[in-house]
Amino acid sequence: LGTSGDIRDVLGRKLEEKGFDKAYVVLGQFLVLRKDEELFREWLKETCGANAKQSRDCSGCLREWCDAFL
Repeated sequence: LGTSGDIRDVLGRKLEEKGFDKAYVVLGQFLVLRKDEELFREWLKETCGANAKQSRDCSGCLREWCDAFL
């Protein structure tokens, strides 16, 4: 787990194991949670062990994408 790429790979595998194998499926979960970033960050922590920074970065990216395209 020496580099951030390794960490992403580990979290990505954990998400895949739970059925979240595509970015749009993770986005779907964000939308199911009504774009509530706090709930989504907690979900990420519970689902794949994401730390605070990782979950903040992910929810922020999804929020920005939704703001731009939805």
